[in-house]
Amino acid sequence: MWLCNSSIGRKVIMSVTGMALILFLTFHGCMNVVALISGEGYNKICEFLGANWYAVAATVVLMALIFIHIVYAFILTLQNRKARGNNRYAVTDKPDKVEWSSQNMLLLGIIVLLGLILHLYNFWYNMMFAELAGIETTPAPTDGFGWIKATFCCCNTCGIIYTCLYLIWIAAIWLHLTHGMWSAIQTVGWSGKVWFKRWKLIGNIYVTCVMLMFVAVILGFATGLAPSLH
Repeated sequence: MWLCNSSIGRKVIMSVTGMALILFLTFHGCMNVVALISGEGYNKICEFLGANWYAVAATVVLMALIFIHIVYAFILTLQNRKARGNNRYAVTDKPDKVEWSSQNMLLLGIIVLLGLILHLYNFWYNMMFAELAGIETTPAPTDGFGWIKATFCCCNTCGIIYTCLYLIWIAAIWLHLTHGMWSAIQTVGWSGKVWFKRWKLIGNIYVTCVMLMFVAVILGFATGLAPSLH
């Protein structure tokens, strides 16, 4: 199958899975912003998206998309390095027009993956998994608002550390996506001489807005500006 065996096919898979993950981040960011408005409203969303069959099915699909995206990222990176051979060591000067993020997508991807593992432990493990497994937690597995508050409250050392780690993670995701989004658009053919810079600008603005939603939630709870549950 050409999607799996050819270089272009692998890039298409990377692009499609990447766009799907960006859409998920958009939904996730909009959902999280609700926590800055109403704790009860946010917990209602968490209850709706809790340990239900459709939420579990969506989680499985999401994990599959992430796995495929990561695997093909490594495949394409190794393929590109093999194609360049020893030539990648011949030139030490970097072209002025090549962005740092585009040259370090694998590094950014690894940071994003490590942050994802931390995030899954802090929230998915203590919420959906705990509810499915019948594990009692404090806050309760259905209290998403309480888990955000407990994670980012800067009244303790752990809260400060988690706040800093998450902000670094968000910055890495932003750098990864600002290159990845317009690159994906270009790969699937929605680009040209006229629209290349336009799509790049649109992609940067869109990704920045999505990431700022996450930053707003983190800083809102870290600084104590978030509303109380009641």
